[in-house]
Amino acid sequence: MCSSSPLKSTQILKPPREILDGIFAFPPNRDTLGGTAYFIVGKESNILIDCPAVDQTNQEFVRACGGIRWLVTTHRSGIGKAEQWHKIFNCEIVIQEQEAYLLPELAPTTFTRELTLNSLLQVIWTPGHSPGSSCLYYQKLGGVLFSGRHLVPNQQGEPVPLRTAKTFHWPRQIKSVKTLIERFSPQTLQYICPGANTGFLRQKGAIDNAYQRLANLDLTALLQLQTVL
Repeated sequence: MCSSSPLKSTQILKPPREILDGIFAFPPNRDTLGGTAYFIVGKESNILIDCPAVDQTNQEFVRACGGIRWLVTTHRSGIGKAEQWHKIFNCEIVIQEQEAYLLPELAPTTFTRELTLNSLLQVIWTPGHSPGSSCLYYQKLGGVLFSGRHLVPNQQGEPVPLRTAKTFHWPRQIKSVKTLIERFSPQTLQYICPGANTGFLRQKGAIDNAYQRLANLDLTALLQLQTVL
């Protein structure tokens, strides 16, 4: 069981919270614009999805779980202090090839469209939010998609693509959503763990009934949306 040892200097910091069996969510991180990072503790390997704050509470927690095999960055704003996590845990960094230039000293593992990490994990390129935006798919628990900022919850907790002033290419983002709908099914996609707006989940931790919620999106109407932020 992963646990953090009590530390006087970090008592006010919240430890990661288990939101699904073997999946932990870190508190939002200012280094990634308030993004939420996740940690999968598995028999084959431990996976960190995007970067949490590099504080002692988080380091002790990760160390107690057995360290990090892979650090997967789902978009450029999720990189945070990836270099420090790499140095501390000697983990391998995975990033879509179009954003690898942001980590020139770390020689990350790159991919074009997909990358299989092990028998349970695949990284999928979903461009639009950023050129190299991607999602991590975890086959256990009925299928879990770690969506970064490609899909985030709205105020009702529904997964949606969000068009902002920093969106790289909105039509491509909508096309990427359609690709995910065509790729998965109710049997293979039960949960979405978004990389932002997690406060709208109201302590649920993850979006359930994920495939049906995606399938219910009106992609034609979304394509016409103007910038919302």
